[in-house]
Amino acid sequence: MPPNSECLTKGIEAMSRFYVGDATLQETLQQVSDLACEAVGPADMVGLTMMVDGRATTAVFTDEVAPEIDSAQYETGAGPCLDAFRNQQVYRIDDMESDVYWPAFSAAAFAHGLRSSMSVPLLASHAGVGALNFYSRDSAGFSDDDVEVGQQFATQAAVVLANSQAYWDAHQLGQDLVQAMKSRATIEQAKGILMGAQHCSAEKAFQILVRASQRENRKLREIADDLVARTVEAPSAPLPS
Repeated sequence: MPPNSECLTKGIEAMSRFYVGDATLQETLQQVSDLACEAVGPADMVGLTMMVDGRATTAVFTDEVAPEIDSAQYETGAGPCLDAFRNQQVYRIDDMESDVYWPAFSAAAFAHGLRSSMSVPLLASHAGVGALNFYSRDSAGFSDDDVEVGQQFATQAAVVLANSQAYWDAHQLGQDLVQAMKSRATIEQAKGILMGAQHCSAEKAFQILVRASQRENRKLREIADDLVARTVEAPSAPLPS
C-alpha cells in the first residue's frame, strides 16, 4: 500500500458521501480537485482538464496558475494533460527544464516555478471524461507510489463526475421541457385571443404572431407573453396584426 494511502482513503470516503443533487456540477468539480490535491501528497496544485463546448479547458483548479500553464497546451494542441485525456494513460514529467516531449507546456510550467507534473486520465465505463493534472515545485516530485494513488483516486473521481454530469444534464433537459411546455401553452392562449378578437382560424392567428415576431425582431414566445399579459390587464388593448 502506498505510504500516503491514508490521504487517499480520506479522499475516497469524502467522495463516497457526495450526493450529486446537493451541489452544482461546478461545485462538485471543485471539490474533486481539492480532494485530489490532498490525496496526492507531493502536489502543490491540481487542475482538471475537461471538454467544455467542444474545447479542452481547465474546468477547475486549486491555484490560479494552473489554467495559465495549461493554456500553452490548449493553444498548441500538445501536452501531457491532453494526451492523458486522449490516450487514457498516465504521463509524468520529472524535469520541466529538460522535457523535450511537450516543450511549450513545460516552458510555461517552468516559468511559473513548477518542476514536475503527473497527468492521470479520468475514465468512466471505459470512456474518458477528463484528466487530473498534478503539479509540483520539486523535480521528480511524483513517485511510482504517487502514480498508484493518483490512479486509484481518479477511478473514484471519474464515477462521481460522470454521475454529476448525467444528473445535471437530465436536470437541464427537464427544465427545458418544462419551459417548452409553458411557451407552447402561452402561444396557444395568444392564438385563442386573436381568434376570438379577429374571428380568424388558428392558422391565421399563428401567422399574425409570426409576423409580429419578425417585425419586432423578438421571439414568438415573447410576443405571445406580452399579448396574454396585455389582454389580462387591459382587455381592450390593441392586438398585433
